[in-house]
Order: sequence, then C-alpha cells, then structure tokens
Amino acid sequence: MKKVVALILLVLLVATTAYYSVVYYLHFSEGYRAGELIKISHKGVIFKTWEGEISQGVSEAQRFVFSVEEKETEVIDKLKSLQGKQVNLTYIERFNTFPWLGDTKYYITKVDMVEQKDPHENHLHNETKTPKITSTEMDSISIQN
Repeated sequence: MKKVVALILLVLLVATTAYYSVVYYLHFSEGYRAGELIKISHKGVIFKTWEGEISQGVSEAQRFVFSVEEKETEVIDKLKSLQGKQVNLTYIERFNTFPWLGDTKYYITKVDMVEQKDPHENHLHNETKTPKITSTEMDSISIQN
C-alpha cells in the first residue's frame, strides 16, 4: 500500500513539474505591438503582478493587455517612465499563465519609445523651404518670355 501511495505522489510531482516547465519555458509565440501606453500598474491581493495596457487605435476594442514578470525590472522602470507615450513592445505569448506571474498570457520582454515628430513641424518647415527666386533668375525668366 505504501508503494502505491508513493508511486501516485511521484507521478503527481512529475506531472506538476512537467506542466509548469511547459507553461513557463515554452513560448506559444513571439511578437511586437505598438501603441500609446495607457497604464502600468502593480496589482493583486495575494500575488502582486505588473499589468499594463496599450491603445492601438481610437476604439476600446483596439487595446492590448499585457503582463510583466517581476524580474524584468528594467522593462518595468521604462514602462513607468513612458506612460502616455507611443511605445514598441516585444512580447512572448505563453500557453497559459500562473497567478504569481500575471493576469495575461502576454509577457513583455523589451520596450522602446517611438520617436514622434510634431505633425505641425513638417508644415512649418515646408513653408520656410519655399524656393526664392533671385533677381538674376527673374531677369532670365523675363528674357525667355
């Protein structure tokens, strides 16, 4: 009887370890997302996890919700400093998640800020780049006519 109980416990331990290893170490996909960083928060009652969200358009349907592992301190610090800005995110997607890792299956591994130009800047520069005609060029135009 003791051998059967020990065997059952061993099988459960091996199965649990295998499941954890597959979920944590095997990635379902890798990808990139870009958008405006809406929020980054440290939330939870029992397990505190870092959760964030970017807006990829004007509607509520175009939001990407993600998690960040606690060990990714550089990513967390960057996200905190870039709220409200356009960012590029590199992420991995896992098959599943665990409560102590985050709420989503998407985990951010890298963050880059998108350099944005002022849309009015181009317009102002275009106005100042209007070619000027010199008096010599004006004379040559008059002679040709």
